[in-house]
Amino acid sequence: MIFRLSSLSAHTLVRLITDGLPAYWDSQLFIKDLNFDGVPVRIYLPREPSASKRRGVIFFHGGCGIFASIRTYERVCRYLARKSDSVVVSVGYHLAPEHKYPAQTLECITATVHFLKNAETYGVDPTRIIVCGDSVGGTYTASVCQELGQRTDIPKIRAQVLIYPFLQALNFNLPSHQKNAATAFLSREHTVHFILKYLRKDCSLKEPILAGSHVPESINLKYRKWINPDLIPEAFKLGYKPPHPTLFLPQVHEEVQELFEPWISPLLAEDSVICGLPDTCIITCEHDVLRDDGLLYKKRLEDNNVRVTWHNMEKGFHCAVGFFGYGIFSFPSSSTIMKYTVDFIKGC
Repeated sequence: MIFRLSSLSAHTLVRLITDGLPAYWDSQLFIKDLNFDGVPVRIYLPREPSASKRRGVIFFHGGCGIFASIRTYERVCRYLARKSDSVVVSVGYHLAPEHKYPAQTLECITATVHFLKNAETYGVDPTRIIVCGDSVGGTYTASVCQELGQRTDIPKIRAQVLIYPFLQALNFNLPSHQKNAATAFLSREHTVHFILKYLRKDCSLKEPILAGSHVPESINLKYRKWINPDLIPEAFKLGYKPPHPTLFLPQVHEEVQELFEPWISPLLAEDSVICGLPDTCIITCEHDVLRDDGLLYKKRLEDNNVRVTWHNMEKGFHCAVGFFGYGIFSFPSSSTIMKYTVDFIKGC
């Protein structure tokens, strides 16, 4: 056994750990594994008959696009279905690096479009579908809503829920990056390391990207109005120190062009896209390197007259949702995040 474990790649071992324990049979839900145009999904349907069509919730799990699965988030999706009386679809997008970016985003879009078009088959009102995700699942949620917001051939997404989302890869020296640089579960260095693994890039690029050497001055100037520590409320900047100027490295920039695409960095989408987004719930965590991504996106949405509900978990941390439903191994912030999510969904 020791030999077999040592021969596994690091990300394969993490996948085994994060896959979670099997959940018990649920007397309140019908649970089915299906395919939506080739994308694996698991659907959770309340057993109790409904007098009218229910809401639908599409859930994209976290895990950096490399880890986790439908099974990992089984307890989360069951809770969402039961407590919000909604039909929940958990999307099992194929993981990187075996499945190359942007396969994950494309599969999330495909599954969402299928559900929007076929919602009534599952007893769902197609005008009451909410898209939800945590961490990179929040990235996919933002990307799906941006991508589908302009389409007229499918029903409009009713709302989106972004739980501690990753939203930009330009600046890794924001106040939350400094404050939580060595926080457990997702450190500043691990954030960039996993992005590079996800994109099949050389991980030796990590240090120059952390320093900001991948961003030319022209791009810094263009997006300074959206990604800037000056836009972070003062209450969240305690102890922040502006980083020293860094040398731009053209060869690094050329290697990581994907980081400047809205599918990786939804904060870079144009205002014409942002203004068409649905009602949004953003949940950030104080002890999370990605906290400021959520704060900056909140401001962008509000500046474009998108209605935003925001919660900041003072004792929350990245990956908190992954512990939900595991009894003594769960955390108060895990339950609170889920409560906020359900409350928002029920209001849609």
